[in-house]
Amino acid sequence: MAREISYQQAINEALRQEMERDPSVLVMGEDNAGGEGSPGERDAWGGVLGVTKGLYPKFPDRVLDTPISESGFIGAAIGAAAAGMRPVAELMFVDFMGVCFDQIFNQAAKFKYMFGGKAQTPVVIRTMVGAGLRAAGQHSQMLVNVFTHIPGLKVVCPATPYDAKGLLIQSIRDNDPVIFCEHKLLYGLKGDVPEESYAIPFGEANVVREGKDVTIVTFGRMVHLSNEATAELAKAGIQCEVIDLRTTSPLDEDTVLESVAKTGRVVVVDESNPRCSIASDISSLIAMKAFGDLKAPIEMVTAPHTPVPFADSLEDLYIPGPAKIRGAVERVARYH
Repeated sequence: MAREISYQQAINEALRQEMERDPSVLVMGEDNAGGEGSPGERDAWGGVLGVTKGLYPKFPDRVLDTPISESGFIGAAIGAAAAGMRPVAELMFVDFMGVCFDQIFNQAAKFKYMFGGKAQTPVVIRTMVGAGLRAAGQHSQMLVNVFTHIPGLKVVCPATPYDAKGLLIQSIRDNDPVIFCEHKLLYGLKGDVPEESYAIPFGEANVVREGKDVTIVTFGRMVHLSNEATAELAKAGIQCEVIDLRTTSPLDEDTVLESVAKTGRVVVVDESNPRCSIASDISSLIAMKAFGDLKAPIEMVTAPHTPVPFADSLEDLYIPGPAKIRGAVERVARYH
């Protein structure tokens, strides 16, 4: 039975249900168990934004606090996975990947390949991505593309509470390392989510809106901003098809190419910087495999090639918004 809960609650519920189902699942990260026992507090803090709050009293031996040493605890999680556990490690902000990237891309991502397919590394690294929280350049980046570049990693970026729960359950059950990217501005978003456990397969994009004129390919928070833009465009007679990739690795090429064959016009929306981004990757895929279907040049709507600014007005300008998306769609729609 479905009821309306938040994106944050959906992630918490997925963790709880998987920990109840499988005793090898453990949660670890900074402040995941911190704060328990302090005056007036009978629960742990639950991470920087409280996503894992409520898990510590239920699983006190499997919710682990870590020091502020990402290189240490991400490495420990990867080692635990190689030894048979299913850790879910919280890398507080994706921006901190720099201090533990060797453990991720040189070790976890390569174990299966380097050990002849015999090694399994069922580790999930949950991390916050994206701008809009006024957290400045070191806590606001969209680095999904960096992990997507690395073979051996699976990369997930859910846009809705329903997808957040189903994709996290799939991530925990998967036998390969998964980078699970949560946009910090989506935590309060509410939607219908079944109470029962369910898993959403990787590599299956979701067509969230059907249309015949222009294809919009996107993921994460940009799905919602694209939907805002398409509502206005529909009033002007431009019907957009919006594709939510859900996972950037594996990538659902078929759904993208089928939509391009139908519309012939494409806008790719990505919050990250433009060079070597998911937007540029999708654009090149379409240019290589669907060039003959195109009726207009491909448009990319991305952040500029700058760090995320701290000033409110500049950060709002930095993030690709509905107006920029609408402008790109109008340009490809009128191209002849």
